[in-house]
Amino acid sequence: MLQTLLRTQTATFVVVGKESVGKSQLIASLTGASPGIENFRGSTVSVQRYAAADERVFIDTPGILRSSDTETTRLAFEALDENDVVLLVVKATHLDDDLADMLPLVQGKRGAIAVTFWDKVQPGEASLEAIERLTKDAGVTLVAIDARRPSALQQEKLLTALAEPRVFTKSALTMRAGWRIEPKPGLFDHRLIGPLSAIALILLPALATIYGANRLADILNSPVNNAVIPIVAYVDANFPAWARVVLTSTQSDFGYGLLNMGPFLIVWALPTVLLFSLILGIYKTTGLVERINGALHPLVRPLGLSGRDLVRVMMGFGCNVPAVISTRACSGCSRNTAISAVAFGSACSYQLPATLAVLAAAAATTGTSSMTLSLAFLGYLLVTTLIYLRLTAPAQARNSLNVLMTPARPFLQWPTGSGLWRESWGTVKQFLLQAMPIFILICVTASLLAKFGILDACAKVLGPVMSLFNLPADAALPVVLASIRKDGIFLFAADEGLAMPLNVVQVLTAVYLAGVLLPCLVTALTIAKETSWKSASLILLRQATFASVFTVVLAWGGKWLS
Repeated sequence: MLQTLLRTQTATFVVVGKESVGKSQLIASLTGASPGIENFRGSTVSVQRYAAADERVFIDTPGILRSSDTETTRLAFEALDENDVVLLVVKATHLDDDLADMLPLVQGKRGAIAVTFWDKVQPGEASLEAIERLTKDAGVTLVAIDARRPSALQQEKLLTALAEPRVFTKSALTMRAGWRIEPKPGLFDHRLIGPLSAIALILLPALATIYGANRLADILNSPVNNAVIPIVAYVDANFPAWARVVLTSTQSDFGYGLLNMGPFLIVWALPTVLLFSLILGIYKTTGLVERINGALHPLVRPLGLSGRDLVRVMMGFGCNVPAVISTRACSGCSRNTAISAVAFGSACSYQLPATLAVLAAAAATTGTSSMTLSLAFLGYLLVTTLIYLRLTAPAQARNSLNVLMTPARPFLQWPTGSGLWRESWGTVKQFLLQAMPIFILICVTASLLAKFGILDACAKVLGPVMSLFNLPADAALPVVLASIRKDGIFLFAADEGLAMPLNVVQVLTAVYLAGVLLPCLVTALTIAKETSWKSASLILLRQATFASVFTVVLAWGGKWLS
């Protein structure tokens, strides 16, 4: 009967509410669909449709910040204007405030209200009676629900209310729930320990990924390469010339073909993505991300960022493209700074493993610890990113009187298996469906360019420039390719060490220059699409200038220190 009502009366619902009220999680629980790769706790940045098996459609919208100038708030208002039936989502912990802020926006629409975070409210008749009083006052059904683990009864009540939506007639209520539930201050709220703990947790995903990726690479490297060698030999012996160019093309003893570069995905890239997505998934589903953002907000304000912008930079370590898109949720005065932070300082899921692979090769060649080299690279990347942001952020964003936007202190909670799976799988799916096809295209393009001598010509033209950075002319090729696709950094490595003679300082200089000189081509195009070609050009020119200066300092300062 319920499904019949939903199909024959109203089957499409636009879901609106403030940030971090659990809209995406609630939709996932109701439909069984995973939120899109751009959408996660507190960070939905696009309007997406999710269809249930019984033809119900839920339109997920970004969180609304009424006093903000964010692109996401504009998108949410557009979706609200285009749809008549609304599922308004409010937090039980801030029920009176959320209703006061959101009811004026949905007045005249039809729908129901989901009261999430109900597990944080003390159970009993008093709380349920408050929901009944508010329902009578609003004239619209309020349904208390735990978005993460909704019971069958809670889901049935909510879907029944949506099957017979009522009109939002009031912009303000006379009745009040009478409670406001805040988590007790904890470690992250301490003036000194809080920021230090947050910094440690910001660095943990990268450090854990470095350690784990190195250990996995030690295990996988030999069996994967041993499995590929006979395949390459078979292709060289039996395939036509045009196929060999794409699959096993070599130039100066280095293979550009898909089979030559393919093991890199298995040995370095995929393990890095898996480890990072798992750790970041834990952060998102537990609320740690928001606690980190709140603790670091006072520290990053002088850089032109708010605490809530940091999650976008963290996203960039998975992939820069969705991280840039997610800056739609940033304030207008801090968005370009957040984009710059992502493009400059977020080593994506291709850059980071390629860099680790090269540093591991350098460690084997020079007898240095790969962990030491990795920490030195990340340390210099962090310091120069902070300097870059401090010098380039607009004065308005850095003004101490500008509080920007920072979320209220959230509740911490244990992650659910389903929630962790959705978050982790989103990142992995993005890697498989978006990054891998581009990787294949880059391999094919590099093979063709190498075949016709174009890469050698580019290297000869740019070779003399490398001397400015105390690098050999051969380093020009990986730097050029890394500006197109970050796994071009891998060209600094070879099967048994480095592809060219480099000392420790030169290796660090080479991977730093290739990593930060320019964002990859796809990221650059995304920045242009999200802002404008003029704005993107200015961001890229500024990044290339600062990256060159920082590289010169590393190259010659490191040489002097060594």
